[in-house]
Amino acid sequence: MHSTSSGSWRDAVRPVRMQRIALVVPSMHQRALLDRVSSAGVVELDALRPDIEAAVVAERRPDWSDRELELRRRTAQAVPHGPVTALLGWTPAAKLGELADALAPVGGAAVPLPSPRGVQPPTLLRQKGRGQSFEVLVGTYTTVPYVDVDPALAAGIAYVAMFGMMFGDVGHGLLLLLGAVIVRSGRVGRLARLKPAWPFLAGAGAASVVFGVLYGEMFGPTGLVPVVWLSPVDNAVPLLLTAIGAGAVLLAGAYALGIVNRYREGGWGYALYARTGIAGALLFLALGGVAGGIYFGSDWLLAGSVLLGIAGLLLTFAGLLAASDGGGAGVLQAIVELFDVVVRLGSNVVSFARLAAFGLTHAALGAIVWTGTVALWNGGSVPERLGAVLVLIAGTGVAFALEALVAGIQALRLEYYELFSRVFDLDGRPFRPWRLPADEPEVTS
Repeated sequence: MHSTSSGSWRDAVRPVRMQRIALVVPSMHQRALLDRVSSAGVVELDALRPDIEAAVVAERRPDWSDRELELRRRTAQAVPHGPVTALLGWTPAAKLGELADALAPVGGAAVPLPSPRGVQPPTLLRQKGRGQSFEVLVGTYTTVPYVDVDPALAAGIAYVAMFGMMFGDVGHGLLLLLGAVIVRSGRVGRLARLKPAWPFLAGAGAASVVFGVLYGEMFGPTGLVPVVWLSPVDNAVPLLLTAIGAGAVLLAGAYALGIVNRYREGGWGYALYARTGIAGALLFLALGGVAGGIYFGSDWLLAGSVLLGIAGLLLTFAGLLAASDGGGAGVLQAIVELFDVVVRLGSNVVSFARLAAFGLTHAALGAIVWTGTVALWNGGSVPERLGAVLVLIAGTGVAFALEALVAGIQALRLEYYELFSRVFDLDGRPFRPWRLPADEPEVTS
């Protein structure tokens, strides 16, 4: 059997492969099997049927503990077949052998079954690997559908890159890296729970250092590092164009992932007509081609882009119409939704201008703090120079805290609304291993 721990690149970008199973055991050992399943912690049992839940609750006696109640629920749901009974559920395919070994002492077995048609298996993202600390980005937006690609690593890289562009300062980035080291050490009690996210914090700090070098910023325009690329305050337009270009690249990547996911969800037909599939990608390419044709004065590029756009419009309209109720109302609904798709496409690209806007704001705040510091220091007197030190420390602290918060929120906003809205069309459901409630301690007088 293929193992999800094989380390192949396909395994690295998809959720853990799940196996549909029947837990079979002699009827007299049902409770022992359930106890072992609970201890193994690798099985999600099917949800209780409402009629069984109602019947067991109606029979509940005052002396039943929560554990006893749950055991009775599950034994009532078990399907009898002669001298044995079976419970249905899901387990990671790689854990099937381990589960079989755990059940063998009570005469139980985990029998693999084909996945039922139309039922989505639960999703379990990989607990180890480079993208682990980035999974929170995806998890707070949605649960990755089982058939979809897990974009955690790509999403994390995109996030820290956008954060760095808005928070470009070598000094501030080094402070974030120092914070990552402290979090990773686990020596600060209040930060211990954040330890799994230290690579995330370190990535944001590293990206900030890189862009700080490009901008020539270290606690503002102090001159401690030279400008390698451009100064945000002096070159706002080139920075703006670069931000929009970076946004176009990220959107292209989101459409690529979206096409893969639409194919995995519904085949080539769904991938072709979906607004987040090939049809939407054609509109996106057409928009870029039209902009390029106008900029370079290329009639051929402009004409080809228009034809590409028409194809994208027709495919998108067909997909929207197929998803509607049909008839005149369906046509009208599809037209309105198509108009919304086109308008939002342009606004989504322009939305990445905020990478430049907040990068400029960060640099401007640093310049204000540094200008005030220099002015006080040049006064020459001891009080003025003490004031300069205080302005530098307080101003840097305020700029760091404020801009880190703003950059973090804005990068998250771009990730969710512009990128994830194209990557995901469905919601998955998380894998939740079944466990018995703990025994209640006896109360002695």
